[in-house]
Amino acid sequence: MTTKSPTGSTAGDSLTHFDESGQAHMVDVGGKENTHRVAVAKGKIRMQAATLDVITQGNAKKGDVLGIARIAAIMGAKRTSDLIPLCHPLALTRVAVNFDILASERSVECTAQVETRGPTGVEMEALTAVQIALLTIYDMCKAIDRGMVMSDIRVLEKRGGKSGEWVAEIDA
Repeated sequence: MTTKSPTGSTAGDSLTHFDESGQAHMVDVGGKENTHRVAVAKGKIRMQAATLDVITQGNAKKGDVLGIARIAAIMGAKRTSDLIPLCHPLALTRVAVNFDILASERSVECTAQVETRGPTGVEMEALTAVQIALLTIYDMCKAIDRGMVMSDIRVLEKRGGKSGEWVAEIDA
C-alpha cells in the first residue's frame, strides 16, 4: 500500500542523499534542468518585553540589531554549502530578508526569500538565512536577555524544478 505524506511525497521514497548501499553522497544534479527556483522560510525569536523595546528603539549597545541580522542572514544564505555538508554551492540571484515585530508575542519574526536559476532548490539557503538572522539577534541581545527562544523555523513555500510549486498548508 502506498500512502502520501503531508508533503505530497510517497511514503517509502528513498532519501536522495544516500546511495544504494546506504552511504551518504552529494546528489548528482548535473542532468537536471536549470529553472527559476524560489524558497521562502520563516521563524521567530521570543524575548522579554524590555529586550524587544531595545531592538525596536534602536539603542542596543552593539548597534542596529535588525540591520546587522539582515546582513548576517544574507551572508548565511550565501554560505549554506559551507555549513551543510551535502548542499550544492549555488549562485544565488536574490536574498530578501524582512522582519516583523510581533509586540503581543514579544517576538521578532524573520522571513527570508531566496532565489536562483539552477538545477536544485534553495530551501536550505532560505532556512539558513532565517536561522542565522535569529542567532544574530540572540548574539546582539544576550547581554540583556539570555532566555530568548527561537522557534517555528520552517519552509513556507518553494517553486521551480520538476516538483513545481509547494505551499505549506498551515502557517504555524
